[in-house]
Amino acid sequence: MKTTTLSSNDPIKPEVRCKKIRDACKDLVLSNDQLKEVMERLLTEINRGLSKLTHEEAIVKCFTTYVQDLPNGTEKGHFLALDLGGTNFRVLLITLDGMSFDMKSKIYAIPQSLMLGTGTQLFDHIAQCLALFVNDLNLQNEILPLGFTFSFPLSQYGLTKGHLVRWTKGFNCSGVIGEDVVALLEEAIGRRNDVKIDVCAILNDTTGTLMSCAWKNRNCRIGLIVGTGTNACYVEKTNNVDCAIPGNYSENKPHMLINTEWGAFGEQNTLDFVLTEFDRSIDENSINPGKQLFEKMISGMYMGELTRLVLEKLVNDGLLFGGKCSSDLKKRGKFFTKYVSEIENDPKGKYTNCRDILMELGQRNVSDQDCENVRYVCSVVSRRAAHLASAGIATLLNKMDEPHVTVGIDGSVYRFHPHFHDLMTAKISELTNCPFDLMLSEDGSGRGAALVAAVASQKR
Repeated sequence: MKTTTLSSNDPIKPEVRCKKIRDACKDLVLSNDQLKEVMERLLTEINRGLSKLTHEEAIVKCFTTYVQDLPNGTEKGHFLALDLGGTNFRVLLITLDGMSFDMKSKIYAIPQSLMLGTGTQLFDHIAQCLALFVNDLNLQNEILPLGFTFSFPLSQYGLTKGHLVRWTKGFNCSGVIGEDVVALLEEAIGRRNDVKIDVCAILNDTTGTLMSCAWKNRNCRIGLIVGTGTNACYVEKTNNVDCAIPGNYSENKPHMLINTEWGAFGEQNTLDFVLTEFDRSIDENSINPGKQLFEKMISGMYMGELTRLVLEKLVNDGLLFGGKCSSDLKKRGKFFTKYVSEIENDPKGKYTNCRDILMELGQRNVSDQDCENVRYVCSVVSRRAAHLASAGIATLLNKMDEPHVTVGIDGSVYRFHPHFHDLMTAKISELTNCPFDLMLSEDGSGRGAALVAAVASQKR
């Protein structure tokens, strides 16, 4: 690609520059026709995932969670939750009494050495932190039901049996893929023999989010995560869940929660028609090339790097910063996703956050027009993410065809990006006629995990 350097006697007119920048970003702007094509392809993959005949080779696995009961407000007692899904994990104690609840929680770090070490080391670390938490609360002599939120793709064979399909989000612990993670956790707790914990359920963070929101809002039928990764679960009619294992669930109950694992959508070339050169670069340089493509277009793990790749291209084309790029802006991973939210949080015509961030990256002497163009790039990347997530939600709403559905949402991108909620509300309304509303999950998937444990222990 030819690189042009601007000199003072060879300026590009501002209007020409803006048009060239928009041309460079045009593949990141999706039309409703493209989004409807995404919806059609996603629905096809969801139906393949639900079918016993095609489940194994389906891209969107639609794992059965075996959760068939939503909370109804009668749950009572102490319940533990363990929420593992990123570089930190959370342990929570939730005390339920009807519609009142008390929550104590603590966050524990997972060093990168454990993220890339052995499964035994990881689960021993988790068991140690669980024991510390329970002992701090002086509950070591009480049998505590635990809901385990495990935010990685699982094949579930029952409420307390889930085998890891693959690691995502930077984890690569040996000896865990294909294994029952509940058994690995129970063995680690057993090796300590200093606390009484009854693992009642394993679930995904989307299921936890749905359960947490359903406790407050009985219309909640979809759980969505847009954070480090992205995924969704929804309430499906039991007789549509062809891939569920007979005997492990009640055929008399009308519904079952389905964990779509839609982050994998796009594999086998299903999203090639909307992939850009920037997406391909992200994918080629990831730890899982060819995998989790929908996630790589939406989630916080990749949004900052996508933005950086676009900015770098614009600098190389002489359209930004006078064609001069700081060394930090050339480095992978240096443009954090939080920068996107902060830059878009600047009031119109003000560039305080943008200038501070560019200064942090070693990019000096930037003009207001440069800042405006950086903000445009951020908005294009985040808008596409919001629109793709909206296409996914619209697909589920159409499939469920319920009178009114609340979508419970968690995750740092949805929570902290200043426009994500509004972008999604507007776009979903354009893509479906089904009535809906979006609800921020206040207490995250942790409380949902405790609620699953509460419902499960009640059923026992």
